Amino acid sequence: MTVSVIGFICFISTFFSAAASFGDFTNFEQRGRSMGMRAVVGMVMIIAGNMIAGIGRMGLAGSGVKLDPEEARRDVEPWARMTGGVVKDAMDEAGIKLGKQPSGEELPFDERLRRLQKLRDDKLISEQEFESTKKKILESA
Repeated sequence: MTVSVIGFICFISTFFSAAASFGDFTNFEQRGRSMGMRAVVGMVMIIAGNMIAGIGRMGLAGSGVKLDPEEARRDVEPWARMTGGVVKDAMDEAGIKLGKQPSGEELPFDERLRRLQKLRDDKLISEQEFESTKKKILESA
């Protein structure tokens, strides 16, 4: 930030210098080069200062200077997390609810029985497990 401020002062001083010597053409060529150089150096310092501030704000990987994807993820993770939180807060405020998959307890008992039957048919559970779970589902219905 300091580099940007010094660059801005250097750039603006060109205009004050030109206003102070308005109409005075003595040593015009040398003053013109000096003012031009100050303006160019000031602009370069402003650009460099902003780049340095960006690197400081986002880290090397987050600003694109370092291209290691893992480090980039670590550097920008707080902003990514914050964005998700902001979106969620906005959706909550607007009353928008995203659908979620119902858990086994939220499904109607007949659907739970069908799924249990499918597990038994695919031989993913034993006959004992099927019967005990079926009994629990029927008791809770």
